[in-house]
Amino acid sequence: MFSERISAGIKKKYGKGKQPKFGEERSVNVINIFQQLSFYGGYFMNIWDQTHECMARDELEQLQLERLQAVVNRVYKNVTHYRKIFNETGIIAEDIRSLADLSRLPFTTRDDLQVNYPYGMFAVPLREVVRIHSSSGTTSKPVVMGYTKNDIKIWSNLAARFMTAAGVTPDDVVQITFRYGLFTGAFGVHYGAEAIGASVIPMGTGNTDKQIMIMQDYKSTVLVSTSSYAIALADRLDQLGIDPKSLSLKTGLFGGEPWSEKMREEIENRLLLKATDNYVISELIGPGVAGECLCKKGMHIYEDAFIPEIIDPETGAVLPAGAEGELVLTTLTREAFPMIRYRTGDMTSLDYAPCACGRTLVRMKKIMRRSDDMIIVRGVNVFPAQIEDALFSVAQGETPYQIVVEREGAMDNLEVVVEVTDKIFSLELQKQRSFLETIKKRLASVTGINVVVRLVESKSIPRQQGRIQRVLDKRQI
Repeated sequence: MFSERISAGIKKKYGKGKQPKFGEERSVNVINIFQQLSFYGGYFMNIWDQTHECMARDELEQLQLERLQAVVNRVYKNVTHYRKIFNETGIIAEDIRSLADLSRLPFTTRDDLQVNYPYGMFAVPLREVVRIHSSSGTTSKPVVMGYTKNDIKIWSNLAARFMTAAGVTPDDVVQITFRYGLFTGAFGVHYGAEAIGASVIPMGTGNTDKQIMIMQDYKSTVLVSTSSYAIALADRLDQLGIDPKSLSLKTGLFGGEPWSEKMREEIENRLLLKATDNYVISELIGPGVAGECLCKKGMHIYEDAFIPEIIDPETGAVLPAGAEGELVLTTLTREAFPMIRYRTGDMTSLDYAPCACGRTLVRMKKIMRRSDDMIIVRGVNVFPAQIEDALFSVAQGETPYQIVVEREGAMDNLEVVVEVTDKIFSLELQKQRSFLETIKKRLASVTGINVVVRLVESKSIPRQQGRIQRVLDKRQI
């Protein structure tokens, strides 16, 4: 029988009870897809990698410890930043004897990555790096991430896991509306879909009418987008008089921005698909860190590749299971860009209770807020420091400002309110407009999105105890 051939093939490659070696993933083919483990809510729960996604907790923790020890040893030898910190704190690889010892290691922050721009955090020579991505930074310098050939292979498999959990199969046609470029989002999902064997349409961002035409003509079954863009697509379908029943959509993979259960319900009702969340963080790998199964009870973190912790963002102390705090992640399989205890800034909690889908992996709740001032607008990370630097460069000095985020319909809008001197207001109208356009262009350059800029008189932005609230988020997420 087919199932017997599947089992025989797996045993032949790995042997009974054996696990893939460090950095190795099982060969990717249609075999994995049809390892249906359970039935939930009228849907079969497909498992992409049953070996790692359904491990017993004690076996998983042993695997994590072995990989953690290897990672600590590798970064000490190959990454100057970590070697310096370990030496300063007196930590050696041999000190990591249990997973509890992870808390002895220092945190890695976004500032660390930027200080070591561009390649200072790489653990392999540049000649072994086959792909370079970057994310926006708090200054003009982005965070640069590298990938080896094996990193790309592992990335593909991790993405295939959350896509399979969401119901994607080789029969699907996946339409990706994320932008292609230095951003990791589109590429990760692209690789995962191809690994599964699905057909991929690399549409990229924008041109909503064409997106809809492609959906109709190419019979797309899976939509990859931000949640807000999914609502925008639904609005445009209404305007065009297109019945969503005429489309072939059945699955939606949404990430890149916070979204609520109310928004999930609206998307599912208006586009007639199953909407699932996934966690995208470029510094760790991109899409593939965690994703929802069809139970929709939290995002499974792929713990064979990442160790999650929840800490108090103020003290750095590790919090007990179930407590809400800042998510910290340590990579276990990255070759080019390993990360020790990276502070994500995302606030969440972890649930270790068994999931009805059959996976034993811990689940993280939706990210609804952050421990810092970073905001996510249309899938783009925006930092107040970016705004501040841009305004300083144009105005040639410190300029009071406030960032206002609002959701109009389905789309998020970013407005920067800027206080200017009487001298600016006294300028001719043409010069005022030129000054305003210069600011807008500069902000668009550093943030990657179009920003509304409004000039106001000095001291007109409300203060609390003499201080301006830098970010005013009016979205009802």
